[in-house]
Amino acid sequence: MSDLAEIWLVAVSSGVCVGLLGLAAGWLLRRRSLRWQLSIVAVVTTLTILIGVQAISRRMLISDHDRSVTLIVTGAAAVVSLAVALALSSALVRWSRSLRDDVRRVGAGDAAVTGPRGPAEFHELADELAAAHQRLAEARARERRLEESRRELVSWVSHDLRTPLAGIRVMAEALEDRIATDPARYHRQIRGEVERMVRMVDDLFELSRIHSGQLVVHPQPLAVGDLVSEAIAAADPLARARGVGLGGEVPQGLEVAADPAGLARVLANLIVNAIRHTPADGTVHVSARPVGGGVELAVTDGCGGIPEDARERLFDVGYRGTSARTPDDPLHDVHTSRAGLGLAIVKGIVDAHRGEVGVDNVGSATSPDVGCRFRVVLPGA
Repeated sequence: MSDLAEIWLVAVSSGVCVGLLGLAAGWLLRRRSLRWQLSIVAVVTTLTILIGVQAISRRMLISDHDRSVTLIVTGAAAVVSLAVALALSSALVRWSRSLRDDVRRVGAGDAAVTGPRGPAEFHELADELAAAHQRLAEARARERRLEESRRELVSWVSHDLRTPLAGIRVMAEALEDRIATDPARYHRQIRGEVERMVRMVDDLFELSRIHSGQLVVHPQPLAVGDLVSEAIAAADPLARARGVGLGGEVPQGLEVAADPAGLARVLANLIVNAIRHTPADGTVHVSARPVGGGVELAVTDGCGGIPEDARERLFDVGYRGTSARTPDDPLHDVHTSRAGLGLAIVKGIVDAHRGEVGVDNVGSATSPDVGCRFRVVLPGA
């Protein structure tokens, strides 16, 4: 065997022996601090060099003095490397504990401490933790809004059901006691109140389907012009009763991929909502146009504009944007008594179509925020 081959054999043998011992020590200390793991790496490296050098020096018949010099040099290197490993491991342990404390703060709802700490991987973890805290904060805020909306919904539905039921009971008693001066009018009023309650129950059922994930849509190519014409025709009596102008325009041949019943309900809810909030002599305009491979439906009214904080909650369940519990004028009918469900249903149906819904204020330079514009964007046919 040549000298070089013997040197390689001795070096590899000593390295394998020390490495196996290091792996065994690492396994035994796997649940201990990171400081121990880095120290084992430093010890294994220096012992491999130390044992290999000493074994080779004895095979090379180096004098005792030279071997002592070699031992001193390698020993000093071992001490220095171990000290550096301990220093680095202490820093890594400190940075990891800092991240652990940040995780605890985020779990408690507090903000994470940002700033440079340790290597790039720790920076990335800190950034991800800060982003997670932001998402959690947004989720908590959204959950608070939903809880407030649920409470408002229960309160408003209870009132909207209690009021017509009380009226129906009074009118029924009057008819039963034969003291009603105009029985036909009482019968019409009772029927109107029942229709309002039926529509409210239908809205609650539809909303429960949306929230439970049971709403299934079956998109198919639809002519937008026909849908808009039918929606305008259905809402025209209500618009006339309120003195609101209602019209629209749709390009010829425009089609959209949507569920017929779902899209019809979206348009009906938006148009009725626009008519309800537009004063007499105002106008409601329905339009459609192609946008980015899809179709945008828009309903513009003369509501006077919506505050920024209200626009953020406009599509929440039960939100009405007013503390009023009853219709604001005597022209209310089955279309106008809602428990703040119409726009929430619109959003649920649009989301089921993988579309987008939003609202913006519109106005002129001399009279800003004279109305608002509801936008629904759906995939094209």
